[in-house]
Amino acid sequence: MRILLVGAGGVGTAAARIAARRPFFEACVVADHVAERAEAAAASTGDPRFTAARVDASDEAAVRALLAEHRCDVLFNATDPRFVMPLFRAALAGGAHYLDMAMSLSRPHPGDPYARTGVKLGDEQFAMAEEWERAGRLALVGMGVEPGLSDVFARYAADHLFDRVEEIGVRDGADLTVEGHDFAPSFSIWTTIEECLNPPVVWERERGWYTTPPFSEPEVFDFPEGIGEVECVNVEHEEVLLVPRWVDAERVTFKYGLGAEFIEVLRTLHKLGLDRTEPVEVGGVKVSPRDVVAACLPDPARLGDRMRGKTCAGTWVKGVRDGAPREVYLYHVVDNAWSMAEYGSQAVVWQTALNPVVALELLAGGVWRGTGVLGPEALPADPFLDLLADYGSPWGMREQ
Repeated sequence: MRILLVGAGGVGTAAARIAARRPFFEACVVADHVAERAEAAAASTGDPRFTAARVDASDEAAVRALLAEHRCDVLFNATDPRFVMPLFRAALAGGAHYLDMAMSLSRPHPGDPYARTGVKLGDEQFAMAEEWERAGRLALVGMGVEPGLSDVFARYAADHLFDRVEEIGVRDGADLTVEGHDFAPSFSIWTTIEECLNPPVVWERERGWYTTPPFSEPEVFDFPEGIGEVECVNVEHEEVLLVPRWVDAERVTFKYGLGAEFIEVLRTLHKLGLDRTEPVEVGGVKVSPRDVVAACLPDPARLGDRMRGKTCAGTWVKGVRDGAPREVYLYHVVDNAWSMAEYGSQAVVWQTALNPVVALELLAGGVWRGTGVLGPEALPADPFLDLLADYGSPWGMREQ
């Protein structure tokens, strides 16, 4: 396997460091619009299989040329969701397979945004599924941790733990703190704003996909391994758009443990219009308000030395087994102290980066295969979870 990894931020760099310990690929080109960042990410592996290149992720012709120049057979997208579609199209045109961790962007319903869906996450990608099938190529979408591992958990639970699934609810929480900062998100603020301020989507068998107001249906969820109780709220996320396509369930939700302070900051940004992506003119220069917010906050990838605590991603499943009600929580916890000591990457970005690398290894070995546009739950869960343990980061399960 020859990989073009586009995006040398925190997640891309962590993915390179994780992959460097595995023998499944021949070469990996790390590309970014900032050449120095790509060079630093490649050099951080200490592995000659990694080289660096500069590319604008929005330039489809340039991406296709890079795929051809380095004879890459898979494009691994580690950029933010703005660049999903140009990279998705470039991979198809370049004859490569494709993998991402976040799907094409949504657009709220113009007249009834808090009840009806507009353009849903991933709609633009699924609209091209037949083209991928005709090309005999696979686009594996939403293959991070959430979405990604959470979808694998849903598949595993449906296949092995239940006779009938009533509800699948992804639940994400952490007890992470960042010393020296009053407000410092542990993941891309651009993506976090997109997820948290868009209308959350819920799926129910009788209603299909529908939306609610942001931060709706709060609940307190008890997270494992000492994290404890965290209030979680509905957030727009890919699992709700992916899981019902392949897993039989009555209801699917995604809830994120944001905390009251974080929610208030996001609401304030929205009130001030600072969540907007459309450029505004300031002193003769056009800038996106959301890009300004991101530039003013510390880079999440550089916060690892000041972070303390653990992050947990997991999937809660409720249903029936052998005629009796059952609830389980399948989860994956990463301690920031461990990920920093072992890989030099903070816990949230490392946890996100781990799962696409595991998926690439399964694809390289022919264990996972397919054509078209598929989510992780369309593929067998067991090989993924077995290999996850081989990477030194096993998963857990708790009866609720």
